Amino acid sequence: MSAVRAINLVLPEIEVYLAGSSINGQLVLNVRSTLVDPVVKVELVGRGFLKWLQEDNPDLEYEKTTACTNQAVYVSTSKIFHVEDNCLNSGVHTFDFQFSLPPSVPSTFTSKVGCISYFVKGTCWSRRIPLAREERCLLVQGTSDDSKRHLKDKAPLVLEAKKDVDYFCCFSHGSVILRISLEKNIYCPGETIVFTTDIANRTHRRIKKIVYAVHCIILYCGFSSRGEQCYLEDRSEVTRLESQTNTDPLEDMKLTSSLILPKPMPITSTLKENKIMAFRYELVGTSDLPCTTSTIMGRVPIIIAATKDQSSVEEHGPE
Repeated sequence: MSAVRAINLVLPEIEVYLAGSSINGQLVLNVRSTLVDPVVKVELVGRGFLKWLQEDNPDLEYEKTTACTNQAVYVSTSKIFHVEDNCLNSGVHTFDFQFSLPPSVPSTFTSKVGCISYFVKGTCWSRRIPLAREERCLLVQGTSDDSKRHLKDKAPLVLEAKKDVDYFCCFSHGSVILRISLEKNIYCPGETIVFTTDIANRTHRRIKKIVYAVHCIILYCGFSSRGEQCYLEDRSEVTRLESQTNTDPLEDMKLTSSLILPKPMPITSTLKENKIMAFRYELVGTSDLPCTTSTIMGRVPIIIAATKDQSSVEEHGPE
């Protein structure tokens, strides 16, 4: 039976922590019997890890894969509490702590290839014997101080895509023009993206639906077992909307749509900033053209940025 009846981490009721913010909490120990020479410790850790398998040489007749891995530590700090007389009597003991997240840490992120995670861990030892441990995961939103870097990208964006269509069954042809317009292209996590779509249907078929999605394009940087640098680009869907258009043949239509971004989410960044992975985003509109195997697709690049005065993240006191 352990000498520690229970260990609890008490943290503020904060849904998402901003990079650069403070973490105030308490470690509460319920001791069953007296502890001699105890070590009571709290740690804040943030780290990233990635791993994927890639074909070593596509020209070989046999299959051989290489594991590419990489890791990074974004924050690692701890506090060991002073225990008077090196003794903890039975009962409940409370230890206050405070940590500060570095202003440059990236957002919490998880994919099939890699992850960026943060957690607070509390432990209690006595005479080098571990007695109790508790770990709490944190959601962290990265921020961008260099807002001037994106000033040139604040102009409204318009992207136009055109697809020519041939209907061999009835010997006719036509085209579809898809134009997506944005008022801006810099957004914060949790913000709503509002955009307008102009559809010019120059075919004899009805266009029934357009699918909109925000795609995150991630560039991973790893190393093989031989120390060779390797890269992998992957695309994932952040949020999605299916819009029924029912645009009649040889007619035009204008649609106004919106997508809500989640939070937290990685901000647009480079490998230099995030060490092992980089992020960029696109707003993608796709429509399957009826009675054909053709698809029309428009891609609009957008920027995800977050500032430290973002009002969507509020801090509360300890529970």
